[in-house]
Amino acid sequence: MISMQSRQVMALEARHFQPCFTRKPLAVARGKGSRVYDLEGKAYLDFIGSLGTCVVGHGNPVVLQAVKAQLGKIVSTSNLYYSEPQALLAKRLARVSGLGKSFFSNSGSESVEAALKLARKASGKKGIIATEHAFHGRTLGALSATSKEKYKAYCRPLVPGFKEIPFNDARALEKAIGADTAAFLVEPIQGEAGVLVPSEGYLQEVREICAKRDVLLILDEVQSGVARTGKFFAYQHEKILPDIVCTAKGLGNGFPIGATIAAAGIEFGKGDHGSTFGGNPLACAAALAVLDCIQEQGLEARAAEKGAWLAKALNAVMGPDSALQGVRGRGLMLGLGVQGGKADAVVDACRAQGLLVNGVGDDTIRLLPPLTVSLKECRQAVAVLEEALAV
Repeated sequence: MISMQSRQVMALEARHFQPCFTRKPLAVARGKGSRVYDLEGKAYLDFIGSLGTCVVGHGNPVVLQAVKAQLGKIVSTSNLYYSEPQALLAKRLARVSGLGKSFFSNSGSESVEAALKLARKASGKKGIIATEHAFHGRTLGALSATSKEKYKAYCRPLVPGFKEIPFNDARALEKAIGADTAAFLVEPIQGEAGVLVPSEGYLQEVREICAKRDVLLILDEVQSGVARTGKFFAYQHEKILPDIVCTAKGLGNGFPIGATIAAAGIEFGKGDHGSTFGGNPLACAAALAVLDCIQEQGLEARAAEKGAWLAKALNAVMGPDSALQGVRGRGLMLGLGVQGGKADAVVDACRAQGLLVNGVGDDTIRLLPPLTVSLKECRQAVAVLEEALAV
């Protein structure tokens, strides 16, 4: 039952907002921890975590205090001047990534755009190899590396120089590299494709091939980064270093910030790239607080532990009376395979019972809860999912 207040919000949007999004009939008013609340105060357990952005919980007090303190100082200085929060965040990201210098933007798409420009600048070459089923963003360069044709059809001509190969196929990469190949852009786990995890050793092979063929390796960790898989970055499970890594989403716990982090020697020159709002003091203060929470609360280990528990508990509900066909993913980045065409019905059934999950295509339910989620909340989510998946 949709309330009058929510209907009024939906009507306002229909009249005044571009119809880009397929929304569910829910107007979110506030959030706390792993829960959000609608305009009437009904609580929902948020297991999509604001599309993976809310890594340390809604209304996190550490992030809230950091943002409030920075609001009392200055919000934006532009990038004409130096900023202490920006410098501190770049230092912290160099340490957790094992790489070098950062460029800050406002979103995942922007972080990928910066990486593409940086790769062409540093290599002197133009060709970019991406993978089937990849999603890298909606801006024109990131879209050129994105696989789904329905996102691209009306935008053609796209940025030239992009080539697509199968995901999880290192030999295909080796064959595709040419004299003008600047970089290989790939997600360590494909999120929008349905949480597809490559074979163990794939990233190691890719790293070796790129090094041997003088091709830069760009990892898109917009969704898999910031401790979600049990390591700060998913590439750390395979003990490799990319040349460039892109991150965003959880870095600001919902506050808009993206980062493109490059290895030593891969740098823009003066005037090569820019952003008015990128790396503003408020966004950097939020991100620094997120990094504090991850470190002090041991959230990498908690993501691994809770993710393993969820995968085991959900696998236990599979059977002839369930639409569930399998669980895949790593840490708290999970995809539930469901019988074809039933994903949206499962999403709606969960929402009716106070659980927010996300459908990816017709046959996958995606879970990206806050890393601070409790075991009790995990049990509640499994109970609702079991009922929603019943056939």
